[in-house]
Amino acid sequence: MNKESESKTTFLDNYFGITENKSTMRTEILAGLTTFITIAYILILNPQILADPYMIMGDAVMAGKIANGVFIGTCIGAFIGTILCAIYAKVPFAQAPGMGLNAFFAYTVVLGMGYTYGQALVIVFLSGVFFIVITAVGLREAIIRSIPDAVKTAITPGIGLFITIIGLKNSGLVVGNSATLVSMVDFAQWRNPDVDLTPMMGALVALIGLIIMGVLHAKKVKGSILIGIVASTIIGIPLGVTHLSNFSLDIGTKFSDFAEVSFMKMDFSGLFQGGNVMNTIFTVTMLVISFSLVNMFDSIGTLLGAAKQSGMIDENGEVIRMKQALMSDAISTATGAMVGTSTVTTVVESSAGIAEGGRTGMTSFVTALLFLGAIIFAPIVGIVPGAATAPALIFVGILMLSNVKDVDFSDMTNALPAFCTIVFMPFTYSIANGVALGLITFCLMKICSKKFEEVKVLTLVISIVFVIRYIFMTLG
Repeated sequence: MNKESESKTTFLDNYFGITENKSTMRTEILAGLTTFITIAYILILNPQILADPYMIMGDAVMAGKIANGVFIGTCIGAFIGTILCAIYAKVPFAQAPGMGLNAFFAYTVVLGMGYTYGQALVIVFLSGVFFIVITAVGLREAIIRSIPDAVKTAITPGIGLFITIIGLKNSGLVVGNSATLVSMVDFAQWRNPDVDLTPMMGALVALIGLIIMGVLHAKKVKGSILIGIVASTIIGIPLGVTHLSNFSLDIGTKFSDFAEVSFMKMDFSGLFQGGNVMNTIFTVTMLVISFSLVNMFDSIGTLLGAAKQSGMIDENGEVIRMKQALMSDAISTATGAMVGTSTVTTVVESSAGIAEGGRTGMTSFVTALLFLGAIIFAPIVGIVPGAATAPALIFVGILMLSNVKDVDFSDMTNALPAFCTIVFMPFTYSIANGVALGLITFCLMKICSKKFEEVKVLTLVISIVFVIRYIFMTLG
């Protein structure tokens, strides 16, 4: 038995290069588990968002079917994308339906433009096929190489702030304010007997979790982020933040609805039926480009930022196994549409597992298996509240923001684009916007300063495409 176990360990070690990357099996497993727990909220939130247009339109039955179908589709789509990262690309990245892109799918394409759920899936599928083609011919790699160092060095700290604001929002520590846009939660609410204290308690749990993670990390305890998430979940029970009551394993209905409305239900004929065919083709093309631009630069930004954080940059400054990682991303976008979910992309929460020491495909292999297992153990996944995973995002934000020291602030033609890259990510809630504004301002600064030789042709072309996108394409 011991020999058999040893043999398996040796095979996995050799296949993923665990020892070669100065990691251990235990570290990789913990990292994979951490990534999954940090991103698990998507399994709950994505079905809600994609079903919401039908709920708003008053079709509660269809909304329920779509929510059930999308749950299964989200688990399968995330599994396919992440297992590709593990076995094909051998990188510690997870893939899942992207937040923001799913909102665009639901509220702009379905609710705003009147397309059905099945027709919107066609648009996502076409953007995935487009990605596969441009990745196969090396265009996506060329685009990454065209990103100037001023923007590249700013991507990691920018993502750090971006996931920090996601964590602050999910925890309830930061709330909306009509006068100042955002403000901190009111911790004096306990004095008002008529106010629901759950949001305040959630913010308190998140703060406690953040301190736990910080102390454990300072003491060099392995698994500090994962321990912090588990501890926060437990602390949240007596505070009314963690709920243990929902243990209904109604998997049969979910699979039935998945087969009925989600699996291979792309409505090609309905998309191009009726009306002016040329107008339809133009609109669909614009939507495909919109999905593609946001997805491409979200994934490129995440890939560059996380790769730098994990040391997966070669001597030429390029991401190791970049083409394989990009192809995994492209395939998962197309297959995600086939199983009924919005755009599957490389998720920024992968950084949580990388911060735990994940360095190889073994990390994503563990995460992928957990995505598949989540189909059965969904209620257990749902027990972990956002207040427990939020401090993990904030804590990883600290680690990633430390890379701001690499940004060149001595030359304003580099400093301004870097600054725009960093601040537009959190303040517009989009990695793609940060990269886009960084590239646009880089070209403008260099051209206006007559440093033409520093602007690559492809960089300029991409910047112009983004300008056109902002002028003509509404992203909701």
